[in-house]
Amino acid sequence: MAETISFAHDTATGTVPLDIAYERRGAGPPVVLLHGIAHHWQAWEPVLSILATEREVIAVDLPGFGASAPLPAGVGYDLAGVVPVLAQLFRELGVERPHVVGNSLGGLLALELGRTGHARTVTALSPAGFWTEAERRYGFGVLRVMYRSARAMSDPFVARVAQTAAGRAALVGAVYARPGKRAPECVVAEARAMREGAGFAPSLAAGRTVRYADDLADIPVTIAWGTADRVLLPQQGLRAKRVIPGARLIRLPRCGHVPMNDDPALVSRVILDATATATSAAPAPATATGRVADRAGALSSAP
Repeated sequence: MAETISFAHDTATGTVPLDIAYERRGAGPPVVLLHGIAHHWQAWEPVLSILATEREVIAVDLPGFGASAPLPAGVGYDLAGVVPVLAQLFRELGVERPHVVGNSLGGLLALELGRTGHARTVTALSPAGFWTEAERRYGFGVLRVMYRSARAMSDPFVARVAQTAAGRAALVGAVYARPGKRAPECVVAEARAMREGAGFAPSLAAGRTVRYADDLADIPVTIAWGTADRVLLPQQGLRAKRVIPGARLIRLPRCGHVPMNDDPALVSRVILDATATATSAAPAPATATGRVADRAGALSSAP
């Protein structure tokens, strides 16, 4: 059952209240899951039960999305605004320096949390910020079309369309490679989350100038990219590998931009391997890495 935590956050201009919703399950080393733009913590539902058998998992609604309140006036939706909020959330939840896993916008935030010392390891699934300007414009265009469509459709209409596999493909085929696998009720909830996400426009605006260019040499980093990602194109993974040479780069066959629903078993294995370290910097066991490589395959760093 999702909960909401309220706490005071110090900014340069004073203290502001924050309300963040999250789902917490399982036991073991803590792993925080961060969703992408205009989504909600339920994006992780396909993998939560698997992960919770070996980890304590905390799936967060980012500020301005899902059941979390928008950021107060004076706190931006850029990295400088959101990362300190998430770092304080970790402290409030008693999980300082957890393993952090993020998708899309969440992947970008996970990398920055790692760079600033707030993550033990980082696993980024199709992280934002490794685009060319043309790729950014394209990806943002796809998201804007989905946002406008969600705002134009009522829940009853979405529910009717989502009853068929073809309807689900029309509604969410941009982010899932296998949209027919998504449950109709989940599609309705996702359309509502996108429609009501107060953080969508300011997050998109903040992302216009983002180009991630910082190496994370001090912590283990795994970057995984769906081969069928239609929002952030797969070649951006190779660019990410050049920026972070020590990162392990994994290919997710037949997975889209939000891969957790397309192949829950594979994505769970990638996350468990990335966070299954005897110490914070130890590599994953060879047998576990082999299982991932068999299905996903490591990508080489292209010139």
